[in-house]
Amino acid sequence: HVDPLSLFLQADPVVQAIMIGLLLASLWTWWVIFSFALKLARASKASQSFEKEFWASKDIDGFYQTRGRGDMPSAKVFAAGIEEWRRSTAGQHIDRDGTRERLSTTMNAATAQEVDTLADRLNILATVGAVAPFVGLFGTVWGIMNSFTAIAAEQNTNLAVVAPGIAEALFATALGLFAAIPAVIAYNRFSHGLNKLEARL
Repeated sequence: HVDPLSLFLQADPVVQAIMIGLLLASLWTWWVIFSFALKLARASKASQSFEKEFWASKDIDGFYQTRGRGDMPSAKVFAAGIEEWRRSTAGQHIDRDGTRERLSTTMNAATAQEVDTLADRLNILATVGAVAPFVGLFGTVWGIMNSFTAIAAEQNTNLAVVAPGIAEALFATALGLFAAIPAVIAYNRFSHGLNKLEARL
């Protein structure tokens, strides 16, 4: 019978600290997952709605006045393009190639900025996914070291002497994987979603 609470209470203080850290990392990971999923879903839905209205609009200037000042990524990229267009065509002579290049640069920069803003906290998932298994492994190594110390102190190689320490150690590894696996899966999924949104922008 595996009792996580008993394994935690019987563990060495160092292993206990590692377990607490991994549990906090797991909670933090799930908070980031849920908050990021909502943010990405809202951004994707808003961009889709904005695009639909944009292509249905017959008056670009009127659309800019009503929808161009929104807080969604599509609106900000659109606004950056309109503002650059107005600056580039304000004079009597219009450099078409230069205008196209400036529009492309401005709107690409706005797109990159919006994607960077959306990707905030995504690095947390990458960090937890990469580090948590090694932190759990450190707890495992520490627990096994304690088990060998117990063998030396008792001068007894009976499994009953070392089994509790090994169980605590392996529990630390399990907690590391419990924190890392959802983080890695979510990071890959959200990165794919961000790439799709960036392509749409």
